[in-house]
Amino acid sequence: MQRRSRGINTGLILLLSQIFHVGINNIPPVTLATLALNIWLFLNPLKSLYNSCLSVEKCYQQKDWQRLLLSPFHHADDWHLYFNMASMLWKGINLERRLGSKWFAYIIITFSLLTGVVYLFLEFALAEFMDEPDFRRNCAVGFSGVLFALKVLNNHYCPGGFVNVLGFPVPNKFACWAELVAIHFISPGTSFAGHLAGILVGLMYTHGPLKKIMETCAGMFSSNVAYPEQRYYFNSSGYSGYQDSYPYGRPGHYAEVPRNYDVYTAGLSEEEQLERALRASLWDRAHPRSDGKP
Repeated sequence: MQRRSRGINTGLILLLSQIFHVGINNIPPVTLATLALNIWLFLNPLKSLYNSCLSVEKCYQQKDWQRLLLSPFHHADDWHLYFNMASMLWKGINLERRLGSKWFAYIIITFSLLTGVVYLFLEFALAEFMDEPDFRRNCAVGFSGVLFALKVLNNHYCPGGFVNVLGFPVPNKFACWAELVAIHFISPGTSFAGHLAGILVGLMYTHGPLKKIMETCAGMFSSNVAYPEQRYYFNSSGYSGYQDSYPYGRPGHYAEVPRNYDVYTAGLSEEEQLERALRASLWDRAHPRSDGKP
């Protein structure tokens, strides 16, 4: 894996523009910290991409297990960082407001590690069953696997509506699988096993034992957290917002009712949001306002 190129990081500039367009005060703390950590490590990587990417050969055979911690938070280039973190921005806003910052931080940490473990298992299984040793050397880097796991959660909590995948409307519950295929149809160089690992981790949480295991491991922390009962409301474009009701209060959470994030998403899919943000960023730089207003 080659070192990222130096020069103008257009993707990073667009990402920062989108963050400030949403407003730092409107981004929950764990989501904001995750964005900041990924940006910081992109600008100041702890190790080179070759020494931080995740593979069976490097982790299992050479016992370099620190890559499980490093690989999710390092990115190949500025556009890799932009698309991953722009997706994290919207997923984080929705999920952190719903689940609370402490539990969402727990999810991010657990998913980051577990997605890497599942990825290694998938690559090892492919190498064994297909008798192809190259799968052991496939080296992945980036936050994409974690994002696919978060997408499963987001679609689980927001079961209604459709998303646009390559121009075709796809029900939310099948969106992850459709996007998994679509991404590798458009960009075949991406890690199919890494993205699939994220989907499997998300399903382990929503339909498997992972959530119960996490609650058990959390011990006293999980016993003191009040989980909200979600009440959803829909419009013609699918899921449009939610309200949380806490029968016994909201210890450790914000007091205000979560805002309707359609003010940011306008009912658009993630791909449409990214496209609109890109056009808006380019337009704002080409046509600065003269009235002094932000």
